[in-house]
Amino acid sequence: MKVLFLSAWYPTERDAMAGLFVQKHAEAVTEQGCDVRVLYSEQTGFGWAKDMYKKWQQLHEEWGMPDIVQMNVLDKNGIIALWFKWRHKIPYIIVEHWSGYLPANFAFRGGWHGWMMRKIAEHASCILPVSQILEDAMKRCGIKNECWQRIHNVVDDFFYQPISPITITTKGEKFRFLHVSCFDEKAKNIQGMLRAVREVAKERQDFELVLVGTGVDFEQDIAYAQTLDFPQDMLTFTGEQTPHEVAQWMQQSDCFLLFSRYETFAVVLAEAMSIGMPIISTSTAGIAAELTTKCGILVPTQDELALAHAMVQMLENRDMYHTDIIRAEGNKYSYQNVGKQLLDIYQRAIVSSN
Repeated sequence: MKVLFLSAWYPTERDAMAGLFVQKHAEAVTEQGCDVRVLYSEQTGFGWAKDMYKKWQQLHEEWGMPDIVQMNVLDKNGIIALWFKWRHKIPYIIVEHWSGYLPANFAFRGGWHGWMMRKIAEHASCILPVSQILEDAMKRCGIKNECWQRIHNVVDDFFYQPISPITITTKGEKFRFLHVSCFDEKAKNIQGMLRAVREVAKERQDFELVLVGTGVDFEQDIAYAQTLDFPQDMLTFTGEQTPHEVAQWMQQSDCFLLFSRYETFAVVLAEAMSIGMPIISTSTAGIAAELTTKCGILVPTQDELALAHAMVQMLENRDMYHTDIIRAEGNKYSYQNVGKQLLDIYQRAIVSSN
């Protein structure tokens, strides 16, 4: 089966992280035997149209026509998807990741643009948001289709494998909380998390917090942490780490913390579950609705007192959470499972279009 990916974001030499979740979906269906090609342009306006046309002409000459099109994010690529459907009877599906539908980060445009996006959505064979939260938000924006099905983002296979420590020392007697993010304060609310951690530290010092990653607010968050006067060695900012190093940190930590204001999915939670680590997260994280009490604790968004209480509960009841049970829950995010789901959706869309 030939599958053409049209993507609003995709990794490049300039930014290897942009749209990485789209690349992983492509890899997942490739493992299922699909022949996947990607059309993507970083240009805008007329330059985008010219670039995409040129790339499609080259691809068409060597590859031919696709059996199905997967749009990744509902945007101007939908014009191309509609052309494939109306001109060549090739169906398309839409996999949605964009946080702009969510009230906390609302950016969905009305007018002609909104009308066009709704039309593109209406003619898709199926719409696949990465979480129930995102699906609900899209429907509130007037996005309609007869077929809705949630699809998960993919977790790298090495998160499911035993990991031998290489660069990270084994945790000592202290309980280790872990946070991994892109340090975008608007979304991640790291400073609110730090305030909650400081409240717990007023009563006990038998734990530490390791913060992994970098981003636009990284230096600002480090400076803010210094104003809170934490006990010595309670906080560690590692900076940017490779995916394998992130997996190592997860392997050697006791609980994952996420205090985001909004998330369409939150792949770090899926990664933590794949490792078998319990979670404390805000209820607005995209996959939070799927988390059971066996996997951790959910707290209201921006409720720092609730986060502090959850941390104490975790410190006192860590033995309630079992690695094997959590890993079993996390298995649904594997390449194999997500790839099979997408392949099944492709097959149904192709049959329905004939």
